[in-house]
Amino acid sequence: MKKIITKDYATMSELAAAIVLEKMMLPKRVNLSLTAGNTPVGMYEILIDKLQKMDFDRSTVHYYNFDEIPLVGERYGVTMSALNTAFYDQVHIDHGNLHELTAENNQAYDQKILQDGGLDLVVMGVGSDGHFCANMPGYTSFDRETFAVSFEKGDGLYTAITHLTDKEPASPYVTFGPRTILASKQLLVFANGKSKAEIMKKVLEGPITEEVPASILRTHPNITFILDEEAAALLEN
Repeated sequence: MKKIITKDYATMSELAAAIVLEKMMLPKRVNLSLTAGNTPVGMYEILIDKLQKMDFDRSTVHYYNFDEIPLVGERYGVTMSALNTAFYDQVHIDHGNLHELTAENNQAYDQKILQDGGLDLVVMGVGSDGHFCANMPGYTSFDRETFAVSFEKGDGLYTAITHLTDKEPASPYVTFGPRTILASKQLLVFANGKSKAEIMKKVLEGPITEEVPASILRTHPNITFILDEEAAALLEN
């Protein structure tokens, strides 16, 4: 496990972008799984700028979304919509290189990844409750591959999901499970801000437990955590 503490969000974003760009430039097929949300915004801005200036073959770079919440009446769910806006549409990725995880194909997705050569890099954030991808406390277990979680309108899970979108979500949501993530060749996890300090202490220094799902990530043999000083403020080591 590698842990990098940066002085601020900008530096964290630069390091994350450098790791992703290095992987993208490998002279072979590269399978990436990237995160949506607020944390990677700076990373995507840097990547977009660099990719617009650099000339190399990107046709071998493929993308796999690691979770999805379908939206009623919409072509794309929450994750793909966010990734399209933040990154994919900005750098004009061929749709044939985008491999959507959906409620319809989730049971066959691990086999697809295996047939495609496995994931080379997964980039993730960590939620304030310790979730990664959509492995929520109480809704995942460490022995799971890609799976679906059903919810009903009005229940607690539905309410939590509606905080992520102003559109109507459709059950079930789908996500890479811990086994799918841990099978990736490399993991990059980043976190920033004071609000992440308490959970990152649990993730990095607490017991490995399904109550803090992201704690399992530190068992991966090739994982890098990048935290800014605020997110790392409570760490002892």
